[in-house]
Amino acid sequence: MLVRFSLRQWLTIPYVALVLGVATLVGALSYRTGSEVVDTLSSHLLLETVARIEQAVDRHLLGSAAVLETAFPHGQGTTANLLDDQAALRARFWAATALYTDPNNHVYYANVAGQVASMYRRGTDLADWATRSSPLATRLVSTVRGIDGPLTDSHPGQGPLDLRLRPWYTLAETSTTPVWTAVYIDGLTNELVLTRAKRVLDGQGSLQGVVATDVALTRLNAFVRTLALSEHGLAFIIETGGQLIASSHTPNIHHASGKVGTRINASASGDPLQEAAYRAVLERLKTYGEPQIPVSMPVSGPDGVAVQLAFSRLRDDAGLDWLVVVAVPRSDFMRDLSANVVRTAVIGAAASIAAVALGLLILNWLSADLHLLTVAARGVGEGRLDAVVNVQGRGTIGELAQTFREMQLRLRTDALTGLHNREWLMRTLGDRLDRGRRQADQQPFAVLFIDLNKFKHINDTLGHDAGDQVLVATADRLRQATRSSDTLARYAGDEFVVLLDPVADLAAAEHIRDKIDLALREPLPVAAMQRLGTAFLGASVGVAIYPGMAVDAEDLVRLADADMYRRKT
Repeated sequence: MLVRFSLRQWLTIPYVALVLGVATLVGALSYRTGSEVVDTLSSHLLLETVARIEQAVDRHLLGSAAVLETAFPHGQGTTANLLDDQAALRARFWAATALYTDPNNHVYYANVAGQVASMYRRGTDLADWATRSSPLATRLVSTVRGIDGPLTDSHPGQGPLDLRLRPWYTLAETSTTPVWTAVYIDGLTNELVLTRAKRVLDGQGSLQGVVATDVALTRLNAFVRTLALSEHGLAFIIETGGQLIASSHTPNIHHASGKVGTRINASASGDPLQEAAYRAVLERLKTYGEPQIPVSMPVSGPDGVAVQLAFSRLRDDAGLDWLVVVAVPRSDFMRDLSANVVRTAVIGAAASIAAVALGLLILNWLSADLHLLTVAARGVGEGRLDAVVNVQGRGTIGELAQTFREMQLRLRTDALTGLHNREWLMRTLGDRLDRGRRQADQQPFAVLFIDLNKFKHINDTLGHDAGDQVLVATADRLRQATRSSDTLARYAGDEFVVLLDPVADLAAAEHIRDKIDLALREPLPVAAMQRLGTAFLGASVGVAIYPGMAVDAEDLVRLADADMYRRKT
């Protein structure tokens, strides 16, 4: 039977079908464009998470080197019979265990004769001091309060034991550098522990013994568990053999009732995503060897689910070799975008019936915002970190745009000081030089190169936490001593660069240089520096001006650096 349509129907049905088709097409294009943006942002996010974990590992393990150096400074030996040198050993061990009480609260030393001295810090003013006169003797344990406190409550402890047979001793006695043992389960705490050890030589360079400190990994595991990942995302740290050190989803030790725990391997952890991520990392390393890391890549997860994965390899001169892995199902990143496409289709359908024009306007707005995000993401990929994201909408797209802006800010900002980073500085200098050449803008500007004095001594003596406080305080001083139009950047380590734009001439630049020099000579509000008997640091400040001898940004910074070096020497 032939269906007869009215004129209204002939005019309405094709038009509604066209609008729905357009809405579907726009939704599909929007989804594809959004997918590209999400893939770019998710890759940056995972790499940033890997970097955060690397920093946490570095901070957690860094103190062990300082602890061993404090216990036995380079070139410092002891008597052949260590019981004759107890007072000096106890004082140094007390100072060593005071540096990083968590996690380095235990320092112990065994000499070639099998004698042992150890200190276990139990509080700010309380520690256990233990000695063993020979491998066959019973350990004598005493309580000590304060660095010069007397030994009290002495009592026998563990029976005969030869620590020279332990892995930390056998590894360190033949190594010219400090060594890490493999991660193991501590018999007392039933938690994962890592030991760092170094050999001790006498004045003739002969082996006297080995000093070591334990690093508990419990706090590192807790940090990984608190990472703000997506609903199904996970992060984990493993040894190269797959043994778990820390994981956001699974335990790292299997605790059996009444038995010593056993290590859990990532390949048999019981978490499908973790097992799939580990296999993907192994396959990548097997296929490409040692890649340029960190690496971000798409992989196939459990049941063929698309997963975005990032990993890095941590190594040091003491033998550390760990893998840091972060994996998130792609659907976690796409959930909001998928929901947005569904809403777009509903709006398009409603618009085709009630207000076609309004529906098309909304779809065009969504498409335009996603296009702006794509253009901005492409700009970031090409190195333009200041690409403008002119998206002011609310909801998922607005949140995505805000997240993108925050990512841009992080990429051009030094995380510690809040100043611009080196990459942003060099791009700003290059743009300023290009503008001068294109527009014949010969208004002078200057570059100051600042290098802190004795900063390495602060790091080596007080630790990196104190060094970080010095850098933050220095950044505040620079903000106070410069103008709002100037650009401040942390160049590298303890080096800072200031772009003075504009300046009248070299004399004006020298005036600001002198002002910064005076500001940095004032005492710094870093409490830890008082332990060195001074709160002064100071800096050497070099200056270079443009127009001058420089032809590009690197040349201008190099001239300022050379001027700084002349002033320093």
